Amino acid sequence: MAESLKEKTAKGLFWGAMNNGAMQFIGLLFGIVLGRLLSPSDYGMIAMITVFSLIANALQNSGFITAITNLKEPTDNDYNSVFWFNISVGCFLYVVLFFCAPFIADYYHTPALVSLSRYAFLSVVLSSLCTAQSAYLFKNMMVKQKAQASLIATLSSSCVGVAMAFLGMAYWALATQTLVFNLVNTLLFWYYSPWRPNLHVDFAPVKRMFRFSFKLLATTITTHINNNILNILLGHYFTAHDTGNYNQAYQWNFKAYYVIQGMIDSVAQPVLVDLREQPQRQLEALRKLIRFTAFISFPLMLGFGMVAKEFIVITITAKWLASAELLQILSISGAIIPMCSLMSSLIVSKGKSGTFFWVTFSLGVVQIVTMILIWHWGIRTMVIVCVVLNWIWLFVWQFFTHRLIGYRLLMFLKDILPFALAAFGVMAVTYIATMSIHQVVVLLLCRIAMAVVLYYLVMRVAGATILKECMAFVKHKFGK
Repeated sequence: MAESLKEKTAKGLFWGAMNNGAMQFIGLLFGIVLGRLLSPSDYGMIAMITVFSLIANALQNSGFITAITNLKEPTDNDYNSVFWFNISVGCFLYVVLFFCAPFIADYYHTPALVSLSRYAFLSVVLSSLCTAQSAYLFKNMMVKQKAQASLIATLSSSCVGVAMAFLGMAYWALATQTLVFNLVNTLLFWYYSPWRPNLHVDFAPVKRMFRFSFKLLATTITTHINNNILNILLGHYFTAHDTGNYNQAYQWNFKAYYVIQGMIDSVAQPVLVDLREQPQRQLEALRKLIRFTAFISFPLMLGFGMVAKEFIVITITAKWLASAELLQILSISGAIIPMCSLMSSLIVSKGKSGTFFWVTFSLGVVQIVTMILIWHWGIRTMVIVCVVLNWIWLFVWQFFTHRLIGYRLLMFLKDILPFALAAFGVMAVTYIATMSIHQVVVLLLCRIAMAVVLYYLVMRVAGATILKECMAFVKHKFGK
């Protein structure tokens, strides 16, 4: 019997949750080990070049995964066209980046980046080999298979990274970790996807999809620049050590909020596309996803910010204390990023990739101009301003979502404020109640335990529907 959309969504969320939970747990463990073995400067070296790899990967992908997802019934020729196009672009981009490496090193005043860049950018070629396979898995909501691939790739690459770091190979360990992840992930995507390419090269489907995918491509590039703007500027204006401290905070913030975003992203786009001809059902689906996201995101991220200093000191030692202070600030924006992602998925599902681009681009322009103007006030000020700008743009996303499907501001506030206020209140009470505890480990454990219990009780007393639904699903899944 064919599964209903609701069943597919529930299964997708489940496997998305299991995947991201497991991946972030692995990332947590290995991140701790690497943080202890490596220095802020090592992380700073990788942070300086990461944005170039991300942009190159976006260029070779060219938005075709989403473009194929938006096709009702993509053909073998559609996948084949995307496959050969991506490989061609990936190889071309590597050659360009290879010869641009000296200019990148000159911008950051760091000659060692020439050889590191040329090595790290090989990931562009590796990732280009599985774009079509990834599109097939995504289109067919094969979330379990993607989850297994990502999990195995994360585990194997992390082991390699730690081994190299232990042997004293510094930033080369981090670069190799990324390469191994891409290699293993590519091999497993091929294994799980039943689709195979053929030698008949026809770029006509790519040309048809390009008008839609180009806007997504431009948006993806802009998003990568937005997310890494501080890494780009800090590496130029400050030292590799300073850049590494910020990057460590950024990575932990990303690991935390991506637990939610990765889970939601695994199902949001296909579900919203399926419902695009039914505006009312699409609105209801979006609101439910928003509430579910807010229910988890606010307590997780605000709670993480509350225990950031204790967490950093215990796990990766006091040498990273400067990053802990930045992490506390970043967690405030981490709470809303998954919701921004949801609303952008809705916009894309309506075929409005142009709107998606301009909202993202405008944020990028404002961030870049603002950061250049205020950099001399210090890194902390730059991070605070970035967080404020991301909160402002949360309501920009809501404005355009309202224009498309009638998601009014009052609806949006009704969906998120109860969880935001509950989480803030719980963290404030927890923080004050535990201030007298001075033993760091005890303080961390007490704050986590108290916050979890209090938030659950608040939701239970308030009769939160989303809590009841989550509990019912878990009981159904594991109660047998």
